[in-house]
Amino acid sequence: MAKLKIVQYGCGKMSKYTMRYVFEKGAEIIGAFDVDENKFGMDIANLIGGQDTGIKISDAKNFNSFLKNNKPDAVMVTTMSLINDVKDALMICAENGVNAITICEEAFYPQNSNPAVYNKLDEVAKRNGCTICGTGYQDVFWGNLIATICGATHKITNIKGKSSYNVEDYGIALAKVHGAGLTKEEFEKEIASIDNISEEERAKLIQGGEFLPSYMWNVNGWLCEKLGLTVTKQIQKCVPQIAKVDLDSSTLNMKIEKGRCSGMSAVVVTETKEGVTIESECIGKVYEEDEFDCNDWIIMGEPTTQVTINRPDTVELTCATMVNRLPELINAPSGYYTTNNMVTNNYKSKELDGYVKR
Repeated sequence: MAKLKIVQYGCGKMSKYTMRYVFEKGAEIIGAFDVDENKFGMDIANLIGGQDTGIKISDAKNFNSFLKNNKPDAVMVTTMSLINDVKDALMICAENGVNAITICEEAFYPQNSNPAVYNKLDEVAKRNGCTICGTGYQDVFWGNLIATICGATHKITNIKGKSSYNVEDYGIALAKVHGAGLTKEEFEKEIASIDNISEEERAKLIQGGEFLPSYMWNVNGWLCEKLGLTVTKQIQKCVPQIAKVDLDSSTLNMKIEKGRCSGMSAVVVTETKEGVTIESECIGKVYEEDEFDCNDWIIMGEPTTQVTINRPDTVELTCATMVNRLPELINAPSGYYTTNNMVTNNYKSKELDGYVKR
């Protein structure tokens, strides 16, 4: 079989792994795009290491014309965290009939936070015979891992999850979304106050495409559909994480003074018709010296099971999940197809094209 031809959209911190993993899995990068003019003309080897590849980073303004003149098997979008921020890139892919996968956290299950964008992308992708989906760390560690444990449980009453990550590892856009560097007052005004609304007001924001979901908002929706649960109520609350010492943030290019916000904790509580409550929390902040990533979930019922993963290499796991998902993306039905409908992500021991149904 011919090697899979992949395009990289967004050439930041994550792309140095996604592009390298693509090459090492026997596929090839045929184009790379970014909005940073300082990167234009740079060979992608400057990001992934090794000898020059001949693939230069181009202006994102040329992305549409590139797809019109080329037919990659898939595009990897590694830019921002909200579906409104990646919808234009995904729509260009859908309009050109090109499969696209993104690690945008909201894109993991956008139908419960921005149905208008989800439905439009679904419609255009179906019309042009391609697939759009979101994946990443949550696909395995907040989704399929939990669903698999639930499959060994007789009766579930509650699911509680907590995951932490260092926003320094993901870039400036994510750090700002988490309120890193803000004062407590600024956090309350710019981030926390958004969720101090009624269910009716939240529903209106969702329908209007103006809701700002925390990562677990979409994860809880994904889990409920995967487990066959019917959501009756879902709320979220964002709480600031306060720096106990002065912190240097290379991502924000600033010193976060003691007492300012190093990031935030977002808690999402979902009630279901079946009586199962899911309470999930994600903590994203600039770490202090002794802090590290952690993923901790408890499935409560008969029996109760807890799984804890300390110090996961969250960045690498995110990127490997995306690359390993490429064959499932290509094989999936047309439309916006979320990963709860795909097979559980599995290790690709062969080159990626060997898993594609031609």
